[in-house]
Amino acid sequence: MIEAPSPNHDARRAPPDAVILHYTGMPTGPAALERMQDPAAKVAAHYMVEEDGRVFRLVPEERRAWHAGRSFWRGETDLNAVSIGIEIVNPGHEWGYRPFPDHQVEAVIGLLDAIRGRWTVPDARILGHSDVAPDRKTDPGELFPWKRLAEAGHGLWWEPEPERIAALGAPLSLGDEGAGVFVLQAGLHRMGYQPRPSGQYDEETAMVVTAFQRHWRPERVDGVADGETRARLVGLLRLAEADLTGAG
Repeated sequence: MIEAPSPNHDARRAPPDAVILHYTGMPTGPAALERMQDPAAKVAAHYMVEEDGRVFRLVPEERRAWHAGRSFWRGETDLNAVSIGIEIVNPGHEWGYRPFPDHQVEAVIGLLDAIRGRWTVPDARILGHSDVAPDRKTDPGELFPWKRLAEAGHGLWWEPEPERIAALGAPLSLGDEGAGVFVLQAGLHRMGYQPRPSGQYDEETAMVVTAFQRHWRPERVDGVADGETRARLVGLLRLAEADLTGAG
């Protein structure tokens, strides 16, 4: 662990019970670290994980780091107050998005092992920045190995049987309306996303479906709720609600 203190934090109002993963979205790791240590930037995560696996600690976990910004998940509108933020060095979609190296992913897994040994963080509350701010953020993105993380014991993952997918019928997409759209929106809201169901598949719905796909259906990130996207949502809801009930 490399100490790299940042001034960009303040007091928490509650112990952390969530972890939010980001990518740095800058050309280099040193540039991202410099920005998070700059008081004028007013942004910092608790940790930054370099591509070679080095871990930098910027903010004590007991403090509220300024990493999530305007955000929402399961009714919470200040995710900074209840989460630990991990920035994972990657240029991101703007600067040349690329796969996350094995050393880096293993370091993230080790960091999560340690964090969850100190705090009660349910699997259902290990999230991406794009989950809690889908209108603004795309990180850590569809190349981040969420499945590998879940197999290591951190986070949720669900892959439905083919017959479950087939039973859900035709895809839902922009401009559709009716009961199927309402059920989809209600499921996304139960999962944690902000918009409430309206029965209209509008731009906001497509945006939230895209965010869901970035995390849990990375093979298709287009805002179209095909059968597999919806089947994964159904399975993940069952896992999430069981996980959160058990955590409570």
